[in-house]
This record gives sequence, C-alpha cells and structure tokens, in this order.
Amino acid sequence: MKSRSNALPLSRRPRLSRREILALGAGAFGSIPLAAAADDQTFQVTSGESTINVAFAPGDFDLGPPAILGWISVAARGASAYYGKFPVANVSVRVRAVPDRAGVLRGTTYGEGPRTMMGVGQHSTRRQLDDDWTMTHEFIHLGFPSMRRQHHWIEEGIAVYAEPIARAQIGTVTVQQVWGDMIRDMHQGQPGPGDQGLDGTHTWGRTYWGGALFCLLADVRIRERTSNRFGLQHALRGILAAGGTIEYDWSIEDAFAAGDAAVKVPVLTELYGQMKDKPVVTDLDQLWTRLGVEASSGSVVFHADAPLAAIRQAITKALGS
Repeated sequence: MKSRSNALPLSRRPRLSRREILALGAGAFGSIPLAAAADDQTFQVTSGESTINVAFAPGDFDLGPPAILGWISVAARGASAYYGKFPVANVSVRVRAVPDRAGVLRGTTYGEGPRTMMGVGQHSTRRQLDDDWTMTHEFIHLGFPSMRRQHHWIEEGIAVYAEPIARAQIGTVTVQQVWGDMIRDMHQGQPGPGDQGLDGTHTWGRTYWGGALFCLLADVRIRERTSNRFGLQHALRGILAAGGTIEYDWSIEDAFAAGDAAVKVPVLTELYGQMKDKPVVTDLDQLWTRLGVEASSGSVVFHADAPLAAIRQAITKALGS
C-alpha cells in the first residue's frame, strides 16, 4: 500500500489484466504470441511524450503499414484529448492481419507492459479504419487502473462511454453521432430479471452498456452538482493524475475516491453505492428530454431550451490539456 498526498491509499501492485471488446473467438488471433517476434515489422508512433511501439505480425494487408500507423496515431490523439495526455509513457501494439476478412475485428489490452493486440482484416479499407472505434476504445483502457473481475463493468463502461466523446473532441465523429448512438444503445445497460447490481451481474449488456450508463449518470450528476464546472472527464483525469493507469491494481473505492476528489463532489462513490448490488432502472426517455436530445426520422435533434442542454453541450466539448 502506498499513500498519495491526500491520504487516499492506493495499491501499486502490477497485474496482467485482459480486456476483450468484441465477442469473437480466440481464432481471431490464432496462435500468434503476444510478444513481438523476430520476423515482425516494427515501427514507432509518438503521442506527446509517449511512445507507441507497433509490431506487425507476419501477414499481408491490402493497405500498407502507413495507413494502419495513421489509424493508430489518430486513436492516440483521441485518447490524449480525453485524458489531457496519452495515458502511459510506453505501450506496445501488435497488429495481426486476419486472412480473408475486412474491418477491425478485435482488440485486447493487457496491463503488463502495457500492450495491446489488434486483429485487423487483411482486406480492410482506409474508410473502415477511419470509421473504427476499437483502437480508441483500447487506448482509453490505458488511463484507468485494473480492477477485480467483479468490477470489470467500470473498465468497459468507461471505454464504451468515453471513446465516442474522445473521437468527437478531435472531430472524427460528429456530436450528433455520439448522442444518436447513446439513444440507440444505452438501453442495453438497463437491469433485467434477476439482476443483482453492477457488481453481481456479468452479462454482456450490463458489463459494457451498464457500465456506460453508470458513466453517463455520473457525468450528468457531477455537472449538476458543480454548476457544470466539472464532469466525468475531469474525474477520470484526476484518477490518471493520481497514477491510476492500467498498469496497476486499484480498488474501485480508491479509484472513485480519487475521481471524487478531483471534482470536489462524491458522485462516483455515492452512485456506486446505489448501483453496485441493486437493480437501478434509469428513465432514459426522461433523461434524453432533460438533456435536450431527440432521435427523429433517422436523425438527431437538439433542443437548446431543455433544462440540461448546457450540460449536454459540455459533455462533448473539448477540454484543454
């Protein structure tokens, strides 16, 4: 155990930690070892003062390495915009070409290293890389500490929630896309029959979208209680500033305490107490109305006169470093 200046105890024990973002089988990576091999092509991408070591496992892409390196660089820029800097000093990314497939198929990030493995279709196009969210999702994982298995929902929830916001903040997706996707998908995080709260329910929907719903509620509540001065992005930057990267194990209580300290309101801790072991249903229709966002005829309409319109605007607004 080690203490920070504000006396919140934080564990600093490195641990191998796995994230799987797409429900594909292990065949997406085959038997390719995670460590770089002698016959890999290796490159470096920089993001601020951080270095991203990229290795291409043997295999052919229709696109050359520059296009894939550019895709990785843009994802790094998104993560850096969200956190105020790239989350870790060094990370290794190993890219494997998946034969006879197109698109980004899978990403997995490990805390030891840290390192990320990406499965990318051999016939992927530049447009598919430009539209991809997976690499940004994986880099967002780097900026939050590793949790116990029962708290996997907060790791995935942050990556699901923050990734589109990060991409909007650098202009690679529109704000309309961010809110349209939330309206379309956020309901998947609601509790179902037999739900035992976020810590006790490990379905796909509750892990990914239940975690994202927690993040949305936390973002709105932090902004309501701080007169829109702070939001979840500030809390997560505070956790990162306290040393909370994927490389280290923290308790969820310590992580939330660090985030609460950064925004000066205990929203994360309080919301976790409410949702960790009970099925809390959120009135999403009411929330969208209060935020002033509406899906209409295949498009998204914003209402500037809604009670929380300013909060909705602030959530996707780019912050300074």
